[in-house]
Amino acid sequence: SRNPLAEPGILGVTAGAGFAVTVGSALGLATGQAGELGFAITGSVLAALLVAAVGKGSPLRLVLTGVALTAVLGGVALGMRLMLPDAFDTYRFWSVGSLAGREQAPLALPLAAIAVSLLGALLLSRALNALTLGANVAHTLGAGVGRVRAATLVLITVLSGAATAVAGPILFVGLIVPHLVRKPAGGSVPWLILYAMVLGPILLLVADIGSRVLLPTGEVPVAIVTAFLGGPMLIWAVRRYGAGSL
Repeated sequence: SRNPLAEPGILGVTAGAGFAVTVGSALGLATGQAGELGFAITGSVLAALLVAAVGKGSPLRLVLTGVALTAVLGGVALGMRLMLPDAFDTYRFWSVGSLAGREQAPLALPLAAIAVSLLGALLLSRALNALTLGANVAHTLGAGVGRVRAATLVLITVLSGAATAVAGPILFVGLIVPHLVRKPAGGSVPWLILYAMVLGPILLLVADIGSRVLLPTGEVPVAIVTAFLGGPMLIWAVRRYGAGSL
């Protein structure tokens, strides 16, 4: 995307996955690992394609389209949950983004999808390294720009969809972590991915621990904590990179 604000939560990919699972649950189809994962990945793919089509050619328009789609899908999903409270009672914490009770859910299929996608991301990392230099330079270096972009889009949607199927729509982790590890990675995409694979889970676990001690009831969804952390990071990124790179 060549935009420092681009992450699945801001670009609407996570919202698409969450909305699809909500619709599937309302229809009684998103049941079990395969059902939730299938709806989540389908929703993330459709959202990503829509945002890419509308925002094509302009990094700023891409982000604005993603933010607008996230707001629309979030509002519609909330309306569905309010109209069908009994049907979505079990999704009450999931719909906000929470790790509570997920250790008791069957996770073999989504974790397998995440593991395979992470391996694919590592295999693509060298080609992405070339792509950071620009499409023309990457083509000169032998990278298939179109194929790399398509494969990257597939991996992003699968990873976002699988993560959302497990824990709900947790935003800003994909914005905070890459900016934190960018300097230690030294501009290397392979190292950036490896650092993010380690720091991402650490950040989420620390945020989850914080969410459990904020209130005596221990019922603050972890997505609320990541939102508090992500807001300042979003402001910093805008000020750091300026409107010209957005």
